Amino acid sequence: MKHPTSRMLHAYWNGLRGARAAPERGEIEPGEIRHVLADSLILEIDAPRHAATVRLAGTRLCALFGAELRSLSFAGLWGEAPAADPWRLVEVVIQDTTGVVVGLVGVTEAGETIDLELLLLPLRHRGKTQARVIGSLSPAVIPTWLGLRPIVALRTVSLRILTPEANAAPAPLAAPPPAANDEPGLERRKRFVVHRGGRL
Repeated sequence: MKHPTSRMLHAYWNGLRGARAAPERGEIEPGEIRHVLADSLILEIDAPRHAATVRLAGTRLCALFGAELRSLSFAGLWGEAPAADPWRLVEVVIQDTTGVVVGLVGVTEAGETIDLELLLLPLRHRGKTQARVIGSLSPAVIPTWLGLRPIVALRTVSLRILTPEANAAPAPLAAPPPAANDEPGLERRKRFVVHRGGRL
């Protein structure tokens, strides 16, 4: 895992689960992962239909795509004609009860690209291990066009399945700077962006 967001979320998940394959959804305390919430998501899984729906999505994640992502199809984030089936990523997580780290490239309509890291981890929900997935989708560098020009397609460039060794010892959970993935020295411009969406 290259990104601070991924490492922090994985460490928190790993500490919660202990000797279990996955922690319960109800054990997740947003206040304990407040530094990574902007890049985090929770997926609701419908395994028989091979479908995953975004149940919750952080503010920066929504800003990247220029819309409220709640209730949208996870596969829809890849655009209209993805080169690979995003369901396969979810399938590995829920069937093997393990995490995956995926390298992605996001593309805007203007052709701008951004490197992203996707982390997906299994959660138990009401006793079922194939009902929820928690994860994060974090940019290597915050782009200047964030909130102005949305990502319209994703391209998968790498995949790593987390082995039991990778999950063995939780890393210390230390808070990153407020903008964990920002480019050093990059001056951030404050913006107010409104995304269309319904009530929570």
